[in-house]
Amino acid sequence: MALSPEKERLLVTDGHILALGGPGSGKTYIALRKAEHEIGASKLKPGQHILFLGFARATIARVAQQAIKFVAKEHRSALEMNTYHGFAWSIIRSHGYLLNTAKPIRLLPPHDASSRLGTFDPSTREAEKVRLFKEEGLLHFDFFARSAWELLFNSKPLARIISSAYPTIILDEFQDTDPFEWKLIQALGVHSRLIALADADQRIYEFRGADPKRIGEFVSTFQPAQFDFGTENNRSNGTDIAQYGNDLISQRNKSKTYQNVTVVKYPFRKAPLHHGYLKWHTISACQRLRKTGKVDWSIAILVPSKQLMLDVSEYFSEEQAYSTGKLPLLFHEVAVEAHGPYLAATLIAKILESGPNKVSVAEGMIAALRSHLQGRKGEKSPAQGELSLIGALGDYIGAQKVSVKSKPHKRVVEECMRIAEIRLSMKLTGDPEQDWKLVQDVLDGSSAKEFKTIANDAKYLRLLRKDSTLRSRMSEAFRRDGDYRRVSRLLQDALLQEHFSASTRKLQGIQIMNIHKSKGKEFDEVIIYEGSFQRILWSGANDKQKAQALLALRVAVTRAMSKAVILTPAKEPCPFV
Repeated sequence: MALSPEKERLLVTDGHILALGGPGSGKTYIALRKAEHEIGASKLKPGQHILFLGFARATIARVAQQAIKFVAKEHRSALEMNTYHGFAWSIIRSHGYLLNTAKPIRLLPPHDASSRLGTFDPSTREAEKVRLFKEEGLLHFDFFARSAWELLFNSKPLARIISSAYPTIILDEFQDTDPFEWKLIQALGVHSRLIALADADQRIYEFRGADPKRIGEFVSTFQPAQFDFGTENNRSNGTDIAQYGNDLISQRNKSKTYQNVTVVKYPFRKAPLHHGYLKWHTISACQRLRKTGKVDWSIAILVPSKQLMLDVSEYFSEEQAYSTGKLPLLFHEVAVEAHGPYLAATLIAKILESGPNKVSVAEGMIAALRSHLQGRKGEKSPAQGELSLIGALGDYIGAQKVSVKSKPHKRVVEECMRIAEIRLSMKLTGDPEQDWKLVQDVLDGSSAKEFKTIANDAKYLRLLRKDSTLRSRMSEAFRRDGDYRRVSRLLQDALLQEHFSASTRKLQGIQIMNIHKSKGKEFDEVIIYEGSFQRILWSGANDKQKAQALLALRVAVTRAMSKAVILTPAKEPCPFV
């Protein structure tokens, strides 16, 4: 790829650097070329690395794929890639003892955190996170950057050691850093050279602490050499997708037509065709991409809410009949939040582990059911009825063994006993996927909605595919022990590994996710879909929320490499298009 004069200048610039540019403008590309240039010029000492930090594992995976093209094979070992979370944890894991907690530091994974914190009032959750860390040594993921910064701030020798190992650090998506990530970066920048890659118009994470002032703060703190790649377009080169994204910001898009971005205002339809227009457009996109002969094509269905994402997934998973034909089911993957699936998996693992008798199996199920009820919604608190059930089940398996009096609660306990009895009579095969499904089917056939919900959540677990580490370890354990007595530990290890893993598996086929999940990814085609009630810009949004919604739409459109379609209700179209 030929370099623009601005990129050529960056390649030979020393000191701190700030590179600005829109989606696909080549910020990551030139950062990798810069790394290759530095390594090739022998600017690193033995044992030193250039560190590339990004927010999402998918981003790191994509950058790793690009590095194969742009960084010489003999230089790749000197380029280390990690997420901000993963890098912070590496510092905490080796030097966390300096934080002086009451107990050794252990991770509190997001699904366990949501379970532990689910019944706390939002105003008291922060205090509970602090207590868990100080008194129990359980570190919430929200505290990673804060704890790593404290270590570097309070130990100047440690800060020098880290910077000696990483004399150059590349900061991807810098505009999205929260206050403690920014503090950590400032501590690193005392001795390390920083290269920040940023786009103010992709700042869609203000809800987690991203600040419009962050880029200016970097400039005033480090006085970097500045580069602006403007509207250079490498991702969707030869299309007007990037131009549409830029025009969105000024709203010039409303008066223009585009070759590669289409807005469709679809009419309201009753079931079973309520998502019919989306399915028709998805089928057309599949046919269009298959005709190109490309085998690893990808289509993203991007929606504004988690609920619409699940609704669309369910719709795609079924066949719909209408007066003149049928809409076929469409195989796809859906990027659900991990809390529900992971907690559901924990309950299934408890059932597979079994126990000496029906009561012990049932009590293990009840404890796991409470965790699922408390945490499956993430930061959102359980409903009042769920809180009542959580309390009753806790009393039942607590030290006092309080009997359950409410009929609905009693039915749940009785269902646990019934499922436990089925489990004890179940003949397991030793094939983890098959045995897992046996238990999942029992839960799905339960008369209690709580277990049906668990079975549905478990459908989204992707850790038992044929080449997975969890599957092979479960198989090995069954061959050794004749049962799955250690499966809970194996599962927890796999879930932690999944959280930190930067898998290089490329996203292929149809991918359904909410818009925020698409950040840092790219697809051949993108379909942005608003439902009648789940909107990109919702009624009553204030000016700040409107600005964030507009930036989110720009991010969604510019994930496409060849074509983007925006589907919006004709009755009340998205005001941005």
